[in-house]
Amino acid sequence: MKLKNILFVVHDIEKSKEFYRSLFGLEVVSDFGENVILTEGLVLQEKKLWESFIEKGATMGGNDAELYFEENNIDGFLNLLENSKFSVEYLNKCIEHDWGQRVIRIYDPDKHVIEVGETMEYVARRFLKSGMTVKEVTVKTRMPYSQVELIAQSQL
Repeated sequence: MKLKNILFVVHDIEKSKEFYRSLFGLEVVSDFGENVILTEGLVLQEKKLWESFIEKGATMGGNDAELYFEENNIDGFLNLLENSKFSVEYLNKCIEHDWGQRVIRIYDPDKHVIEVGETMEYVARRFLKSGMTVKEVTVKTRMPYSQVELIAQSQL
């Protein structure tokens, strides 16, 4: 068995397509009207169609799951959000976790949670460039010493 896609139920499929295209670079792979497949395996389906399949009402915005994207230019992404035509609702503005990774969490137009965070490799590189030793980066990021050492060697 293989997980193929993640499906989000949406109120306005056109608005959701534009949201994921303009902010995350996802493109339409297949468009079946009320059901759209985007790159990266995200499927959008209009609420009315979804409810006809499950024969129940759908509840949006449960705060119990998220899409996770990685973006090393967090400041650039924040700028993109602030200047987008969408009125983006934040769960949290940019925060830095104890292990050094910077992340932001927002809602999509239908209250699905989206997290955008730096890759841990990027975090390690950032700390190494700031003058931290391999051992200090290992302690801070909780990454294996051997992995941080490889990252450090690749920067030479």
